[in-house]
Amino acid sequence: MSTTFETWRGRFERLRAHKAFELTVITIIVVSALLIGAKTYEEEVSPFQEWLLLLDTAVTVFFLVEILIRMAAEKRLRDFFKRGWNVFDFLIVTASLVPLDDSEMVLLARLLRIFRVLRLVSMIPELRMLIAALFKSIPRMGYVALLMFIIFYIYGAIGSFLFASVDEQLWGNISLAMLTLFQVATFESWATAVLYPIMEHYPYAWIYFLTFIFLNAFIFLNMMIGIVLDVMQKESLQIELESGTGEAAELHGLRSDVRQMRDQLSRMEALLERRGE
Repeated sequence: MSTTFETWRGRFERLRAHKAFELTVITIIVVSALLIGAKTYEEEVSPFQEWLLLLDTAVTVFFLVEILIRMAAEKRLRDFFKRGWNVFDFLIVTASLVPLDDSEMVLLARLLRIFRVLRLVSMIPELRMLIAALFKSIPRMGYVALLMFIIFYIYGAIGSFLFASVDEQLWGNISLAMLTLFQVATFESWATAVLYPIMEHYPYAWIYFLTFIFLNAFIFLNMMIGIVLDVMQKESLQIELESGTGEAAELHGLRSDVRQMRDQLSRMEALLERRGE
């Protein structure tokens, strides 16, 4: 019984690791996304409603079989749930089992099926690295965001004191002023809607806006990008070390070899000293 189980587990493990299996799963995820998009054109696809329902059922069954194969490929079932991306896939597949019928759950079922597109993230290593880098960057970006809030607050207070008489709707209080500054920071019609009306009353107001844009659009934005790039570089090095490929893995291997050689030389020197005594 144990031998049969190990045989089937080995087959499932080889199937899970096969590149064609991975490409098939990615293809089905894309098909699932297209089905979700097609259902938003209710009038155009109404003649094909039954076919779409059949395809959706087939996709759901495929995802269920795929997740069961991945679970069966593990030596222990709990090993499958030790990886966060596996738990994510399991929850997405389980949630999509809600049937698409005429019941009150049809809206919930459609919403849950939208999240199946997110499985592309778990299937593509590069996307996993981007998401991991994004989440690991959040604590460090929080300090930059706090500094940005302080600058927004200072400039908002100054703008409210100076420009409230020009446009009460944009600069009436500090909250409106900060909202206006957010529009300026996004460059959304800021010159015609914000800058020029102010300059009619305060010709040197451009100094206020340009210094604010310089701080937010150039300094803080580049700081955010730098944090994300730094974390992404570390994530890439970690992936190379885990996979054993790339320059990082080669350097790690060379360092291990050098440490081993040092240990051997130290032992040889100790033996020679003992013999000399």
